[in-house]
Amino acid sequence: MLIDAKNIIPRLPASQKINYDTVLKTMLETWEKEKLRPKLLIHGCCGPCSSTVLEILSQYADLILYFYNPNIHPEKEYRYRALVQKKFVRDFNKKNNYRIEFLEGEYEPELFFEHTEEEKEAPEGGKRCFICYRMRLENAVRKAVELACDYFTTTLTLSPMKNSRVINEYGLELQEQYPVRYLPSDFKKNSGYQRSIELSREYFIYRQRYCGCIYGAQKQGIDMEAVLRNASEGISRIEKEWNKSESFSEIKKEKDE
Repeated sequence: MLIDAKNIIPRLPASQKINYDTVLKTMLETWEKEKLRPKLLIHGCCGPCSSTVLEILSQYADLILYFYNPNIHPEKEYRYRALVQKKFVRDFNKKNNYRIEFLEGEYEPELFFEHTEEEKEAPEGGKRCFICYRMRLENAVRKAVELACDYFTTTLTLSPMKNSRVINEYGLELQEQYPVRYLPSDFKKNSGYQRSIELSREYFIYRQRYCGCIYGAQKQGIDMEAVLRNASEGISRIEKEWNKSESFSEIKKEKDE
């Protein structure tokens, strides 16, 4: 039986914050108690944020990490972040003997610009970001339905810069519109963000300096030429490492045979 998070969330006054971390723990404990291992699609925003999330959720569910982030600019930086995410999933699986699946969605920057055009001057963390959350969650829930998942969630709540309340409210709204349940969270709690820093060091995960969108990058004064150089070097480095690793695996396989 699937669990509806809305039945767990206490009926608190509007002025009182809902502890989404408590809701998450209650749902995970219920899965474990009832010996359930649901199929869960996780929207992954980046390698660093996914690190803590995969470490937690891999103990309770069969996971699909879905990378859909049309906000990331420029395209070279998007390609780098997607590759970093894919590499982390591979390395995490190998080290922990898991079989987490990685899927990359379409790169659709034109949709991001179309949806956020009227809020391009909004402050970081404001309406433009809320639109971006909603876009990514709605795409993720459709993918979860397509793949017959039991639940969907997102790594976005790990970042201290993201509004977990708004993200969870969108997720709970979307479960009313699609035949899949939402798993609420506040992954930054319990030193979750700090743990992502530790895991990034352990797995050599690239930690980006801006959320991804050009508007945020401009407000932060990010040097985009430096971003492009770093992305090009990073992609080349990972691809070389990947090719070397795959070649070694093939050689070892031939010897074993």
